[in-house]
Amino acid sequence: MATAAAAATAASTSLRPPSASQRRLASVPRRWCWGIPVRSAGGSAFHAERRRRSTLLCAADKAPEESLKKTIEVDRLIDMLREANHRELDQIVVENVLAFDAGFWVRLAARIDLCKSDDDKKDYEELAENVMNIVDRLVHKTDQKIEQSTDVLKAILSPVMHEGDVKWPPRDPETVKLMEKEISRREQEGQLDEGFLSEVSAQLRQAKQDGDKPGLQAMLQKVLQLYASKSLQKRSYAYKGGQVVVPEKFLESIIQAPENEWNKVLLDGLTVGKGDVSPDDFYAVINKRIERVLIRTEGGSYQQRILVEYLKEIQARAEEVVKVLQGPTI
Repeated sequence: MATAAAAATAASTSLRPPSASQRRLASVPRRWCWGIPVRSAGGSAFHAERRRRSTLLCAADKAPEESLKKTIEVDRLIDMLREANHRELDQIVVENVLAFDAGFWVRLAARIDLCKSDDDKKDYEELAENVMNIVDRLVHKTDQKIEQSTDVLKAILSPVMHEGDVKWPPRDPETVKLMEKEISRREQEGQLDEGFLSEVSAQLRQAKQDGDKPGLQAMLQKVLQLYASKSLQKRSYAYKGGQVVVPEKFLESIIQAPENEWNKVLLDGLTVGKGDVSPDDFYAVINKRIERVLIRTEGGSYQQRILVEYLKEIQARAEEVVKVLQGPTI
């Protein structure tokens, strides 16, 4: 246990690259006065922010059409917020959380300047405070969820992390089995949700961009492969009317196999090798399984994307094997 804890601690330095949405949410100021962030007591901060806002508006003149379009969108959102009751306000903020960037608060401040009565200004000030409080709560919940997802990921990777090293493949073949067991346990506890998949995907993108940690990249890819394999094994289509559907059964045997054994399973099962499943029949059941995934998962979700990519990886590997065995075509 101590070794695993130390490994998890060492892993923390390479995990959790901030996502774009996380950076934008984290950049939202915590305290506001008339929609302007309060940086110090007195009026100096207000005037400094006014000067900054003027600079931003001048810069926007470089693209007047785009700036006008953005202003219209922000004005529409502000009007929606002003007309909403407390319950509706929460929902509107949640649905448009990434819209509350610096540009939004600059525009809200500009509309405050245009107010002709103190009552209107107070209404805007109250609106800014309410919106900011809702955004603060969302940021806090997001931070908590990211922390939880990161802890789950570190627990899964702990068997392969040693003193901060990110080497792959691991020397001990039992390591992957330990990862697989941890994934199964976390899945049973309902912890491998969209937040977790989003975190793994974000870190994988960061690892690819950095390019200096191929071991970490391979580990994260393995986590997604193990997740996809476990998820796809929950449903079987290998039997219909009491009869075995051979191509479906063959596909499920590959889904259950470790990725490094795919080539052998394909050689043993396809007609171009030692088996009795034609490549065309095999590709057909893969496409059918992809269609089922698209129907049974939320459109655009990380779960859908990961499962579809996993099935396409199997097809791509099969096409490579078939190409090698059939030889070059004229």
